[in-house]
This record gives sequence, C-alpha cells and structure tokens, in this order.
Amino acid sequence: MNEIDEIIVTGGRPLHGSVRIQGSKNAALPVMAAALLSTGTSVLRGCPRISDVYLMEKILKYLGAETWWEGQDLYLDCSHADGTMIPECYSGKMRSSVILMGAMLGRSKKAQTGYPGGCVIGKRPVDLHIQVLRRLGAAVVENGGMIRASCGKLRGAEMFFQKRSVGATEQGILAAVLAEGKTVLNGCACEPEIYWLCIILPEWGQRSGSVKMAVSVLKEWRSLKLAIAAFHQTVLSPGPISWQRRQPEERSSWKIRLWRKWMESWTYIGKWVDNAAVGGKLIVNGKNAGFPLELLETEVYPGFPTDLQSPAMAVLATIPGVSRIREKIFEDRYKTASWLCKMGAQIQIRDGVAVIYGGQPLTGCTVEAEELRGGAALVIAALAAQGITRIRGCCFIERGYEHICEDLTALGGLLIKDRGTL
Repeated sequence: MNEIDEIIVTGGRPLHGSVRIQGSKNAALPVMAAALLSTGTSVLRGCPRISDVYLMEKILKYLGAETWWEGQDLYLDCSHADGTMIPECYSGKMRSSVILMGAMLGRSKKAQTGYPGGCVIGKRPVDLHIQVLRRLGAAVVENGGMIRASCGKLRGAEMFFQKRSVGATEQGILAAVLAEGKTVLNGCACEPEIYWLCIILPEWGQRSGSVKMAVSVLKEWRSLKLAIAAFHQTVLSPGPISWQRRQPEERSSWKIRLWRKWMESWTYIGKWVDNAAVGGKLIVNGKNAGFPLELLETEVYPGFPTDLQSPAMAVLATIPGVSRIREKIFEDRYKTASWLCKMGAQIQIRDGVAVIYGGQPLTGCTVEAEELRGGAALVIAALAAQGITRIRGCCFIERGYEHICEDLTALGGLLIKDRGTL
C-alpha cells in the first residue's frame, strides 16, 4: 500500500479577511543552535511548530539536550548537551544543521556532521562555513561525506566573506561567541535573522552569566560588518533564559518593515498592490493586481528575495501579459515552472530567465511539491485554478508553514490535508 501525503485544494474562491503570521523559521533555527552556547534552559516564545524546527530539536536532543513544549513556547535545556556528532540521517534533511558546528566547537572543541541537505534548489556549498571556522582556528577535514572539525581553542580573527551567505554569517557569529578575543566579520549577509541573532546573543549571554558580549554592527551597502567581542566568566547560571523580540510593537514593526520592503518591489515595478501598516498589521488590497512585470530579479537582501520567486511566478501566470523573472541566487529554482505548465500556465525558461505568458486559465490536476517555496507556489496556483488540485509532497511545505491549510481556509479558501493509504 502507498501512503498519501497531499493537500487537496478547491480553487476559484476569492480570499479576504485577516490572519496571524507565524514565527519565523529562519530566525528560530539559528537561535536554537545558539542554545548550545549556554548551559542553562533557553525558552523560545512563539516558536513555529514546523518540521524544520522539530528536526533541529531532534538534533539537539541527540547532542544531549532536554527539550519540551508548552503551547507555542519551546524549552531547551542544554546543560548536558556535550555531544559532538550529528548523524547523516539528520544533517542530510536540513541545510541549517551545519551552523551547529561553530557552537559545538566553541563548547566541546570538536564537531562532526554529514553534508547538509534540504530543498534541492541549486548548488549550496559549505566552503564559506569551512573558511570561517578555519579562520577562527579550527582544523577542518572533509572525508567520506563527513565534515570533521577540532580545535584547541577558537581564537578571534578577521574574516572577509567573498560572497554574502546567511548560513556562513550565522556560523561565524556562533563560533565567535566562545572564541578568545575579538572577531570581525566583513561582507556579512544582512537578512533580518542576522540582526536578531546579534541582538539576542549579548542579552542571552549576560542573563545566563556565561559570557558577556559586545556586538557592534556597521551597515554597509547591502552587507554588514560585525565586530564580536566576548568576555567570558566562570560561573554558569542554571536559570532559564527567555527569548522573545522585546516588545510586541517592536516585533510587529520589524515584520512590517520587512514585508513592506518586499511589497515595494512589486508596487514600484508593476503597480501591484495598495498596502499600509496600521497598528502592527499589514493591510494588502490586491484588487488592482493586473499588471505584468517586465523583469523581476532576485537579489540578496534587501532585494527581492529568492524565497518569493516561485510564489511570484505562480501569481504572474494568472495575469495577462508577458512577465520575466531572473533567478540570480539559486540556479535550479525553476522546478515549479513545469508543474504550473501542467496546470495550464505558459512558461518558458530561456538563458536563465523564466518568460511567463500570463493570463491563461489554470485547471486543477495532480502536481508535486519538490521543495518548500515551490510547494507554497503550487498552493497559490491551486487557489486560482478551476476545479480540484492535489498537491503531493506536502512534507516539503510543512518544513516552513505551520498551518497553511487552516490559515488559507480562514481567508475563504478550501484546503484539506489528506494523509492515508492507497
């Protein structure tokens, strides 16, 4: 018997209403990795209950942590999390697993992991991760599908990233926390999750009594320069450390600023939407979303994010006219195009550019999610299609979306998860 893992969407229903946005996966995972730097109990409030978070939780448990949930709050007791090896069965499923190496090296002087996996969207090498660990004094060897690192003591140093990388920036930050002396990271990624990691670590360390940190941030054009100085203490507090984004209004304003930046990309190019931030809410009116985009290019933050490329393609397929998308971050992130074409879209990939002949009617059929954001794009297309669409491989979608069916159904859509057997 074959297992069924799909989302069934009945399309053609207009959406309206309000919905609460879940916590950020990209912010939660590095903070979970940072919990290894403390010997106390850490609390992540409002943590998203998604499969990537559950997998990171399993890895921390394997390393010796005790974890539990209270509602939406995740508790991590890393008092005895002295393990130094992440099995391939875990690392091969999630890209973010690799950032644990810096924290493990700082804590235990050794780290071993298989090559990180996750969504197959193009080349995602770990060379920058290895470079920054070596720069901080670790000996790193790649052999037999494993990455092994060791050090006598990590030492602060200066690192110049030749290419901006969110994961490598997080790796450098986490490794620098327990390194001796000052670390300077140049050319860092400047995504919001980097800012939040820099904000929480000094507060976290000071509250635990394990480390006092000073982090100075110099924002350059589309990159960051971080100076991280750690001052270590010998007394470790077993008390709980709670993490949340300070005040609710600050949390809301951060999200609003981020979303508005993305919305401006659409509004400026194609006069897409009216949007306004009111009292911690983002209000979007898409009734005038009828213009194709001459060219939409993905860029590193604060440019248009690669994570929204596939959902943008799904929307543009419904709008009359010719639109073009150039993916500049991951070369293999056009996988969703073939599934959209199966639903009736007309999309051609020419010299690395997706040319979308929009306005063709979409019809429900059976499609398959091959990665996280592509799966979300298929959900969007299914909502616009006539008839019923079955989206298989929803395990990919659940890596990043906690309750996508419930949220969209609350807005007027009709989505059902089907888990069973044939």
